[in-house]
This record gives sequence, structure tokens and C-alpha cells, in this order.
Amino acid sequence: MNNITFGDERIGYYETVAGGAGAGPYWHGRSGVHTHMTNTRITDPEILERRYPVILEKFHLNPETGGKGQYNGGDGILRKIVFRKDLMLSVLTERRVFAPYGLEGGEDGQKGLNTLIRNDGRIINLGAKNSVRVRAGDSFLLRTPGGGGYGKSSL
Repeated sequence: MNNITFGDERIGYYETVAGGAGAGPYWHGRSGVHTHMTNTRITDPEILERRYPVILEKFHLNPETGGKGQYNGGDGILRKIVFRKDLMLSVLTERRVFAPYGLEGGEDGQKGLNTLIRNDGRIINLGAKNSVRVRAGDSFLLRTPGGGGYGKSSL
């Protein structure tokens, strides 16, 4: 689960961000999907930037984050948000300490990472769960985990 919120006394935004799904005995894991969550969808970038004081600088699959195996795990997402106003940012995420494990000889997927890049260049690892005041010009870089692979790779 990857949840982020930001806001102040006048606005509030909450989103769930997809990751990579684990592979199984007969299938590759899906990339950039919500697993074990229903009825959620991420806000379109144009709407996000129009309604909130942020710029979505990057948003794409994060390649090679899924674990390798006979069936590969799905890749996670990379999402970078630049703040145009001082706000409060909160993250509530999983798989930042322990990688999504592979099964039956498959490799683990990559762990996720939550990084705050201050407008003065300082880089701060926010860990899995945190709340922090961000300033205009700061960036938040979210890397969601990839899914674990299944089975030993034949290569």
C-alpha cells in the first residue's frame, strides 16, 4: 500500500499509488497496479496540477523493480511531485524495509523509497511512515515496490 496526502488549512489531497504485483505459478506479475485495493484510481495529472499547487514532474513505470524468475514480478511506479506552496506532506507506505519476497526460487522485488528533495538540494529519506512540512520548490520522489518473482529463472 502506498498512500500520500498533502494539504494545509484550505486544501487536502489523498492518493493511493500503484506498485508491482507478485508473479504466480503460471503468470507474470502486473506492473503499476493496485493490489488488494478496490475502487481507487489516481487523479489525472492535468486535474491534479490545475486544482492543487503542485507540478507532476515525473510519472511512469520504474523499470527492473520486479523480481526476476520463471515468471517475473511487476514493476513499481516512479512519481515526482514538485510543490509550489508550503504544505504538509504525509506518507503511509509499506515494503520500505522488507522487499516483496519471491517464491519458489524467484527473486525479491525491489523495496520502495520515499525521498524528499529540499529546494536547497538536501535529500531526506522519509521512511515508510512520516509527516513533514514541505516548502515551495521542494520535491517528493515516490518509488513504489516491484512485485516478487516466481520460480527459478531459466536463464
